[in-house]
Amino acid sequence: MPPASASGPVTPGARPETHPETRVVAVVVTWNRRDLLVESIEALRAQTHLPAAIVVVDNDSTDDTAGLLGSSFGDGLDVVRLQENTGGAGGFTVGVEKALNHHPDLVWLLDDDTVPTPTAAAELVAAWENYPGERPAVLASRVVWTDGRDHPMNTPRAKPGATAEEKAAAATVGAFPVRSASFVSIMCDAATIRERGLPVADYFLWNDDFEYSTRLIRDGVGLSCPSSLVVHKTKVFGSTDVDPGERFYFEVRNKLWVFSRSGGLSLPERGLYSAATARRWVRTFRSSSDRKTLRRALGRGLIAGLRRPRTNGAVLATARPVPVPAAEPLPFSLLISTYGGDDPAYLRDAFVSSTERQTRAPAEVVLVQDGPVPPALAAEIARIVETSPIPVKHLELAENLGLGPALDAGLAASSHEVVARMDSDDVSRPDRFARQLPLIEAGADIVGSGLIEFGSSIEDVVGTRTPPTDPDEIRRVIRFRDPFNHPTVVYRRSAVLAAGGYTDMALLEDYLLFTRMVEGGAVPANLAEPLVYYRVGDGAYARRGGTSLLRSEIALQRRFRRLGITSRTEFVRNVAVRGGYRLVPEGVRKVAYRRLLANRTGEARG
Repeated sequence: MPPASASGPVTPGARPETHPETRVVAVVVTWNRRDLLVESIEALRAQTHLPAAIVVVDNDSTDDTAGLLGSSFGDGLDVVRLQENTGGAGGFTVGVEKALNHHPDLVWLLDDDTVPTPTAAAELVAAWENYPGERPAVLASRVVWTDGRDHPMNTPRAKPGATAEEKAAAATVGAFPVRSASFVSIMCDAATIRERGLPVADYFLWNDDFEYSTRLIRDGVGLSCPSSLVVHKTKVFGSTDVDPGERFYFEVRNKLWVFSRSGGLSLPERGLYSAATARRWVRTFRSSSDRKTLRRALGRGLIAGLRRPRTNGAVLATARPVPVPAAEPLPFSLLISTYGGDDPAYLRDAFVSSTERQTRAPAEVVLVQDGPVPPALAAEIARIVETSPIPVKHLELAENLGLGPALDAGLAASSHEVVARMDSDDVSRPDRFARQLPLIEAGADIVGSGLIEFGSSIEDVVGTRTPPTDPDEIRRVIRFRDPFNHPTVVYRRSAVLAAGGYTDMALLEDYLLFTRMVEGGAVPANLAEPLVYYRVGDGAYARRGGTSLLRSEIALQRRFRRLGITSRTEFVRNVAVRGGYRLVPEGVRKVAYRRLLANRTGEARG
């Protein structure tokens, strides 16, 4: 398919009208280009729409890049230095993950040899703000070489079959529809990133930006904005895929992954792009001076493309900076959400057991009131806020949004990096946080525990839930079931934000979040002993089934599939088994739950 291109030179004009509150976080991935990095960062600092933060990922540079970023030049930059070169795929995965901690509206991805003109960011922001209809998922700059010619390496691909309406809408902001774009300079809608995940770090060398941009744009809007001008200062003018030699292996493997594993392309698009790729490979062979090497790389790539990409956590395990254990005990926030259906006495028990009765108490409590509440509950909330020996932030939402959005709001209001969760009707053991916080301080990103299910009182024990404690076992089972008991978890706020937060996945928001965290590389841990008493009231088993939960289950499994977390086989298995569990009669569900998930002895069950 021929690439789209803007014709003729474009000179940046007057500063476009943008809202300064639109938060742009820039991400630059660098490797051994110290002088060009200086030029790129200085250009970012000179933008008319100034980035709220600039994240720089140093891909284990061997020149003086580390010294530069550690000097006064690095002041104000959020620098991540990896311990090995993970390529653009790994670098941008880490960079986007880090950018989400700065609460962006847009994430601007740039290569270290890209120099944006002063209004490049403002032009993209203006197009994002003023586009008629849904916000664009991806906006691409016009990329030129040092002599002003359009750079052939970085031309966005026009959207095949774009309708007249789509073209007209794009034209209102001086743009045209595209289906994919390069990491050289694209702005990505942060809400779409939170929904669809991070780049895939295993796409080393090629097609990482193609896979990611198509995944973000699918069923949405991608725009090329010629008025946003950047200069790509490559050494030579031309494309990198001319006679690629052994690197052809990565092109073949990664293209197979895109066509078979990624959720970025629809079935018709896979056929279209597969045909275009085959034609390009034929041209590559015809023009090559070393076809033997290409044939060898083709064979290796075809074989490697049959396996699934490794998880981001596996790829980046040895590249991420080694966590430094906390020198002193970390302060933490306690996050509780309550709504109109809660019992005031239960809320009081949950609050007191998790604060003043703890041997290691939180530094603050964030109490989210999810919509209007009856007078009795409102009075109890007021008493808690007034009498608590620990400071309480009472966050009152105007309407009931559901648990996921309420917890996201609470996380945004939390003052500390470490956050402990507590449900509004459970009871914490006095040593709960004294047992869990040391694991966080030692480097874990999420720590859960076992729990005791009780009926009318904590002496009325119904059963126990014992989670897997081996990190590898947690990673293994998480694609089929949630290895964490949500009311027991303590986690790093940054790891939650990097995974996109809870989002609005009704009834299963915690499972989605924890899976994205672990798949993204968060370090998991569980304590087997029960540290929380979990209230099991009337209707507990009814709430685990029904058509509403079935719809959420199917939506969850579709999200897993689109994010590349599960294979097609795993998707079918999960829908059949987990979905079937939602539909069986309540009595059968109770027996299955008691035998498979909960038991009286506390022994771990698979």
